[in-house]
Amino acid sequence: MSVHSANSSTTAAATGRARAVKAVIPAAGLATRFLPATKAVPKELLPVVDRPVLQYIVEEATQAGINDVLLITGRGKTSMVDHFDRRPDLEARLEKKPEILAAVQRPSELAEIYTVRQPEQLGLGHAVGYAESHVGDQPFAVLLGDEFVKMDEPLLPAMLELQARTGGVVLAFFEVDPAETKRYGIASVAPAEAELTGIGEVVKVTGMVEKPDPEEAPSNLAVLGRYVLPGKIFDAIRRTKPGSGGEIQLTDAMELLRTEGTPVHAIVYRGTRYDTGMPLGYLQTVVQIAVERDDFGAEFRKWLTDFVNSNVSGGSDT
Repeated sequence: MSVHSANSSTTAAATGRARAVKAVIPAAGLATRFLPATKAVPKELLPVVDRPVLQYIVEEATQAGINDVLLITGRGKTSMVDHFDRRPDLEARLEKKPEILAAVQRPSELAEIYTVRQPEQLGLGHAVGYAESHVGDQPFAVLLGDEFVKMDEPLLPAMLELQARTGGVVLAFFEVDPAETKRYGIASVAPAEAELTGIGEVVKVTGMVEKPDPEEAPSNLAVLGRYVLPGKIFDAIRRTKPGSGGEIQLTDAMELLRTEGTPVHAIVYRGTRYDTGMPLGYLQTVVQIAVERDDFGAEFRKWLTDFVNSNVSGGSDT
């Protein structure tokens, strides 16, 4: 039995609540910031060195003991499913290259991958609503398709543990510079109940504000793209009217549950977060991961240092 399944059994026995065992990855967006690259290639498959963003996210789920993953897809995104399928023809050609063969086979061995089509992109809440037939009334994790965390600084296991204890909504926050609050959803928080200590840096969520100006922000805690939700979120989504941008917002559905008495907590994450949702963040992620590679990281780091230094010197001469 794995460590994660053992923890799940302990939590279930102590609280009477099941730990989430399924993950949902909304990945139907058009990725307009990356056009024209994403006209034919889903943003989720853009490579971070030699693995696509989506594989890092599925690996994050499986590291936390989740082996059932539902992709919410859209038109023209079937290649995301293909990435997690077997390629016997390619594998046959790689029989004499065992390291490459193992890397090619790994995606198909990570998890059971399921899909459902979101015919129109009408908001994150709308997308998550399409998971109901797969998830049912059980708790589940939502992992946004353009963020992931460093594997040796995990976040999801603590979120799953916290949700199993409370039975409510669990979010993840990270600290931002106060001047940056207008770029994120920002939370107002209070100290968590004493019995929730020992899981991580837990806070009780008392409200959320979308992209407030710094002088109006209730804190500098921004929402990270990870959620663990109870099954009753689907009913809340159905009762949620279009909000910001005319879309069905998951934030609004969670706030509806909170006002009706569902506990909402969050873990403040202090580890390394990679954000590939915009070109600058994507490039930063590629560089950060590349310089840490065992096989060529040192050489790449040296080249990068020389490149930056030469351009700084060149700029100062003109």
